[in-house]
Amino acid sequence: MIPMPSELPHPQLTPNIEVVLKKRYLRKDPEGQLVEEPRDLFWRVAAAIAAEDGRYGVAREAQAALARRFYDLMTSWKFLPNSPTLMNAGTDLGQLSACFVLPVGDSIEEIFDAVKYAAMIHKSGGGTGFSFSRLRPKASRVGSTGGVASGPVSFLRIFNTATEQVKQGGTRRGANMGILRVDHPDIVEFIRAKEKDGEFNNFNLSVGLTEAFMQAVEQDAEYDLIQPQNGEAVKRLRAREIFDLLVKKAWQSGDPGIIFLDRINRDNPTPEQGDIESTNPCGEQPLLPYEACNLGSINLSCFYRPGHNEDADPAAKGIDWDALREVIHLSVHFLDNVIDASRFPLERIAETVRRNRKIGLGVMGFADLLYELGIAYDSEAGTALGERIMAFVNEEAHRASAELARERGPFPAWEQSAYARRGEGPYRNATVTTIAPTGTLSLLAGCSSGVEPLFALCFTRNILDGEKLLEVNPHFEQAVRAAGLDSAELMQNVLEKGSIREMDFLPESLRRVFVTAMDIDPVWHLRMQAAFQRHTDNAVSKTVNLPNSATEQDIYDIYWLAFKEGCKGVTVYRDGCKALQVLATGEGQKKMDGASAPAPVSAVRKRPDVVQGFTQKVQTGLGAMYLTVNELDGKPFEVFATIGKSGRSITAKAEAIGRLVSLALRSGIEVRDIVAQIKGIGGEHPVFRGKGLLLSIPDAIAWVLERRYLKDERLGSGVTDIEQQHCPECGAELVFQEGCLICPACGFSRCG
Repeated sequence: MIPMPSELPHPQLTPNIEVVLKKRYLRKDPEGQLVEEPRDLFWRVAAAIAAEDGRYGVAREAQAALARRFYDLMTSWKFLPNSPTLMNAGTDLGQLSACFVLPVGDSIEEIFDAVKYAAMIHKSGGGTGFSFSRLRPKASRVGSTGGVASGPVSFLRIFNTATEQVKQGGTRRGANMGILRVDHPDIVEFIRAKEKDGEFNNFNLSVGLTEAFMQAVEQDAEYDLIQPQNGEAVKRLRAREIFDLLVKKAWQSGDPGIIFLDRINRDNPTPEQGDIESTNPCGEQPLLPYEACNLGSINLSCFYRPGHNEDADPAAKGIDWDALREVIHLSVHFLDNVIDASRFPLERIAETVRRNRKIGLGVMGFADLLYELGIAYDSEAGTALGERIMAFVNEEAHRASAELARERGPFPAWEQSAYARRGEGPYRNATVTTIAPTGTLSLLAGCSSGVEPLFALCFTRNILDGEKLLEVNPHFEQAVRAAGLDSAELMQNVLEKGSIREMDFLPESLRRVFVTAMDIDPVWHLRMQAAFQRHTDNAVSKTVNLPNSATEQDIYDIYWLAFKEGCKGVTVYRDGCKALQVLATGEGQKKMDGASAPAPVSAVRKRPDVVQGFTQKVQTGLGAMYLTVNELDGKPFEVFATIGKSGRSITAKAEAIGRLVSLALRSGIEVRDIVAQIKGIGGEHPVFRGKGLLLSIPDAIAWVLERRYLKDERLGSGVTDIEQQHCPECGAELVFQEGCLICPACGFSRCG
């Protein structure tokens, strides 16, 4: 380990950054106590990555100097690597990649090898992508046994269940991508896979579309379904009906998404190694089987310089391109070293990764940069700037990779690559650019996420003892202050409305520039994605946000535009499409919070000698709980909660909660009011249940009561269901962006 310089400055941290670092990144001992400070973390990472220069004959003193440059790069928030690198660099685990793609072959041995390998990857902190397109369809003959195959969706369920059981080192939860080609005979079942509530909660699903299929959609023609084992056409379907079904499911729930397989493989730099069949969990990294992605992002908002380049063309004003170029080159060096430093969970993965040495340098803070420059996201100037910036990043990243190739040699598969055939390069890395999700990283950097627009100009953050802190985007705050409009009342109004678009009392210049995700016409979301995709080696993680009122035709148009504009895939999210509850305000919210509960009656009904009921087992974070609910006249009358062995304090707490709930029921309190009071109470060990989380024992009791007695109504006072868009850890509202549910307050991510 390169020793830490005694004069090394501490990074400048906001209270929010401190919370995120402590919760997700700083190392802890077996008792959960912190064993490093933020300065220790960033030096640990910088030193471990810089030390890899020693492989190429670089002296120890130069390694130390490089480590200091890496440290300054990260602690200035100009660049951050993906989370596994921050968590694991310089540790015994040493697994630094965010995501992997594993093959799923058409035999029981191959299928369960993939399950085992995925569990190993999830344990090490990575996510996985799979194509199930090689599996024979449902009801096909299995030659070795004479039986029939259960099909891809059946095996997808096994992968999902296995993921549910694996925690990623206590810091990240397994996330998966499941892909099926549109010409697979089981495609309709796959598209409908998430219709049943709670199914495949650990998977993002995408359909792999081909250009032949898209042409058939355009011509309203039929297309062939192909038997994977022999390539024979086994059935024909009307393409437009399948496309319409995709649109309908995306309108209903956001799943499945789509990727364009032919386009992805046209950009495959190493086609002799096979076709790319799948991507990582959020779709931005198409990978060959056994490849991994090593990602990092540059914070564009750090390169705003007021008055800079005033004599340049308008699109270049206000940006320090020279400083950006320097950071791009240093970041490529960093990410190339990450490949050498990483300890991969499988030797086959290590071999494939080091053969092609793919990296993915991307950006974050783009929406902040637009705010600083006074440019609207949904404008020609906005998309033009996005394309210009990414062209610059891509060109300079390739130059940096070429420089490393001269110093260290090209990636080993270079001579057989598409670059060599075109006479381009050589490069150190088969790919260099990716626009990845930056949910938690952007919280650390204090900037907007990826190339997404800001989701909200202000939001509340829950802190201690129920106290809430209003957080405002600093660029918006500065702009309203400069206009002499800053006030607590305005910010509260913005918080409640979620947008300033309709606030006619604000200047048009403010309302035009400070747009948020839901202000923007979906077409502009897609056009921005396409602008960045045109200069990105891999793909772009981006969500096309739609209002709840959006129609299926709107999604149809977005999918078609994505195909025409050259995107490699697209994810849409219609606001509220995953929500199970009806949001309430005013009197409706008071009723949901239990304010309408009848006054307690003085008499508690006596218990009859004989009552009947049911007992349900519920898995909680503290063990299996057995909840017995006895009924009288078809309504719940008493509750008994048992968990663990007698004598434990948790057993006593469960018994006490059961007695109090029983007392309320026997006193005439309605079950809906009891559920409203105890639903969403947080605990230390939440666990997944279906599509949501059970946060604690009282939350689990509420879950049972609600499902049994409140089937026709869902209460919105708790945070249990992820689909209710509230963070299970801090209670803040979740947002769907970059293909994932993310908490902007504490960094919780549904995708890890």
